[in-house]
Amino acid sequence: MNWQAEARAQWPILTVFGIFVGAFALVAVGFWRRGALLIGIGVAVAAAFRLVLSDETAGLLVVRAKPLDFATMVTAAAAMMHIAATIDPLGTN
Repeated sequence: MNWQAEARAQWPILTVFGIFVGAFALVAVGFWRRGALLIGIGVAVAAAFRLVLSDETAGLLVVRAKPLDFATMVTAAAAMMHIAATIDPLGTN
């Protein structure tokens, strides 16, 4: 299989990776709260993919059993979004 076919097969993790790249770009230019929120959204997207996709289609998002993966990712996403929404901005965006 060539690299393009491999990339197509791993579209769920590449989508989440793209969201993370955007989040880290926001953090790099000083919008760290928005970047942190986008990281939480990225993890929530990963959780949704893990919930609705089969193990074969979810690819690298599969770590353990589907319920455990989903619960872990939802918890991490909720914590990250809560922190991003409630932490004092300290003069930043």
